[in-house]
Amino acid sequence: MPARRIAIYYAWSRPDETGAPLDVIENRFPALFESHRMLYPRFEELSDPSRFDQGIAGFLDHIMKQNFTEFVRLGEAVTGHPVVKIERVGEGGRLTPLRPDSLENIDTLVVISFDSLRTHQQATQPEIEFVRSFLSVPDHLVFIGPHHDIGEEDSGSHDELVARQVADFLHHGDKTIPPRQGFGGFARSLLAGLGIHVENRFGLRPASEPDGTPSPIDADAYLDRLHLLDGVQGFNLHPHLPHFERVGDALAKLDVLVRLRIDLAAPPHLFTADGRTTFDALLQSKPETFEGTLLVGDATLWSSTAGGVDSLKAFWTNIVQRPLRGDRR
Repeated sequence: MPARRIAIYYAWSRPDETGAPLDVIENRFPALFESHRMLYPRFEELSDPSRFDQGIAGFLDHIMKQNFTEFVRLGEAVTGHPVVKIERVGEGGRLTPLRPDSLENIDTLVVISFDSLRTHQQATQPEIEFVRSFLSVPDHLVFIGPHHDIGEEDSGSHDELVARQVADFLHHGDKTIPPRQGFGGFARSLLAGLGIHVENRFGLRPASEPDGTPSPIDADAYLDRLHLLDGVQGFNLHPHLPHFERVGDALAKLDVLVRLRIDLAAPPHLFTADGRTTFDALLQSKPETFEGTLLVGDATLWSSTAGGVDSLKAFWTNIVQRPLRGDRR
């Protein structure tokens, strides 16, 4: 029987990420030794510098990319096909853009936009046109996943900026995150090029249940036309998840498929000051926007390291097992 063919596109520039100066804490990934130091005894097994690169490259290889291996294993087991994995700019500096020859026969494209805003990753016009063409096929699905944008440097005095960044830091409570860390420039530029302007804002702490599991998702089942949320109770407890703010035409082109509750026991955040208790966590293109389906959600929805794994596996399985065009449930 025909099966889905999946690709994961890591939208970072590896040389630009690994070359970030370690004496500047903002807008970069941690080095492997920093993760080990801040989270000790976690990652003790990665502490030997003769076996593991202790810099940012070691973090990307041994922590970041490992977060996505569970989904890759599931995708390959379910489909019987290898999951194609591409880095936008690899170790040697070679650019591999989104294009037909790299993604031949793919019908499910997952864009992990974990690129630091500092590296200025931008979708080119040919890439935008490729994704637009990809989405012209009714059977195709594209998931675009940036991560948080913490400590946004908008207008105001230095003291006001520091106060906002401290509030962000205290709210999410993750001591491994610097005061300013933004991801997802590639995702933003790709969505804007498609005529769908979405901003991944803040790093909000999701609510959990008394037993420590993620709180249930607030899903609009009527809008879930591909049944991707069947059996999905929650997402994960990554401590800094973005609100996906639809701007301009995006309000008419994207529906909010899932909202998540904010942990109101956490220190207050600017986002909750007007009484908001949830944030928009998963967006879906309306049927008339594309022939195919576009989803916008956090990159960590594909990660197995922040809890909620059973529900995430149900979500992944629904995506890779969705009926091929013409099939019936």
